[in-house]
Amino acid sequence: MKKTKWLLILSGIALIAYFGYNYIYQDHRDIEKETSKFTVTSKALIEEFKTNPTLAEMKYLNKTIEVSGNITEITLKDITLDAYVFSSFDTNMNTDALKINKTIKIKGRCIGYDDLLEQVKLDQCSIKN
Repeated sequence: MKKTKWLLILSGIALIAYFGYNYIYQDHRDIEKETSKFTVTSKALIEEFKTNPTLAEMKYLNKTIEVSGNITEITLKDITLDAYVFSSFDTNMNTDALKINKTIKIKGRCIGYDDLLEQVKLDQCSIKN
């Protein structure tokens, strides 16, 4: 009887550990392969966040979106569209093909709105043009 009780307890602990590990260490999302939930312009997106940030966060936060706009700033790992949408890339980009004031479409995950800089932040971005 004691042996069965200990076996049952150990089995329960093993199951809890297995499911706990799988919950904590979930697979990362592949934003580039996901279907976009929304397609918007950078100006329309920032207007939604400025008008009603709470509603806009409920709508866009942690969702895959496509944003189009004019490039206003370029670095090796990020692009800013119309000074309102900051897009962060996981790898260095080939910036030779990108020019200031060129219109492009970027796909990424919305991670929030920065009140101080008045910018919407995207990460895990890719260029869709």
